[in-house]
Amino acid sequence: MTQTTADEERIVPPASKRALLHRMTMPWWTLLFPLLGVGAVLMSLYKMGTPGLIAAAVILMGCVLAAVHHAEVVAHRVGEPFGTLVLAVAVTVIEVSLIVSLMLSDAGDASTLARDTVFAAIMIILNGIVGLCLLAGGLRYGEQRFSLRGASASLNVLVAMVVLSLVLPNYVSSAPGPTYAPSQLVFVAIVSLILYGTFVFVQTGRHREMFLPADEDLPADAHTTVPSGSDTLVALGLLLVALVGVVLLAKGLSAKVEEAILGAGLPLAIVGVIIAGLVLAPESLAAYRAAKRNRLQTSLNLALGSALATIGLTIPSVAMVSLALDLPLALGIGPKEMTVLVLSLFVITLSLGTGRTTLLGGAVHLVIFAAYLFITVVP
Repeated sequence: MTQTTADEERIVPPASKRALLHRMTMPWWTLLFPLLGVGAVLMSLYKMGTPGLIAAAVILMGCVLAAVHHAEVVAHRVGEPFGTLVLAVAVTVIEVSLIVSLMLSDAGDASTLARDTVFAAIMIILNGIVGLCLLAGGLRYGEQRFSLRGASASLNVLVAMVVLSLVLPNYVSSAPGPTYAPSQLVFVAIVSLILYGTFVFVQTGRHREMFLPADEDLPADAHTTVPSGSDTLVALGLLLVALVGVVLLAKGLSAKVEEAILGAGLPLAIVGVIIAGLVLAPESLAAYRAAKRNRLQTSLNLALGSALATIGLTIPSVAMVSLALDLPLALGIGPKEMTVLVLSLFVITLSLGTGRTTLLGGAVHLVIFAAYLFITVVP
């Protein structure tokens, strides 16, 4: 027994064991906040006056940070690009639930709520998240590299789905207004699912190498010991709990925010921006932290993958609910929003068109994002 112990000590020194244990042990707050989030939802904490609203907002931010931590644990275990799909798909599925629940409620104009929320999510991803990541990475590392083929493939699918879902409804004649006829809505929903499914197949299987960072670009901590299977399962479960807390707390707080917005005479579309921002907060933080660690490929996988999932999963789900319950659904965006959308797609194509980025591209995207927020508040 003594000889075995001595051999183990030579292979894995005690200091390394302690460091590994410290890395793999989950911080206490990542376990606490998801549970507090569920408790706050069950207690309707946000209905308990101003102190309850403040406490709910603090718990919401804690759930966001916990979700980021657990997502990184899962991503480290499964590797790229599967890891970045975990957070993107989980957030999008819960986002669909949130949009559908609001469509079934009396919150504002249900026919435009889904469109406003999806469009806000696209703007946040293309300009807010991408801009922040490019700026943060450019400030720290000067110039960052990524897989040009992977980014081009993502943008190719994204442009097609965005135009079919948010632009084309304005120009069809089978239904009045910015809406699709039922048969057209079914067709677009099916096409969106096919495009997204094909993209996932390409990203995770047939051409997986297009979405992987080059070995020479990996940071020093890229090859640290991966989490165990039990740690990963616990992290995955807590990730889902934290995301549920984020979305349900955001929904509860959004009612109060909606009252304040309507009372101030501001456009109701701001509610969609706030909801999308809160739901995408975990992905935003995860992408930002990856860019700060010189993992721009991971940041772009998260951002562009989330944009594709937002269209490829949200639109078909919302369309199905709309058709099943005979709810009105206006998908076409207005001329103002269309201008910002075209500008965003054009600029991101230029920003990611060389395989190298600097802080200049990030600054441009953030300016466009600021312009989008401004014209939403001051239409």
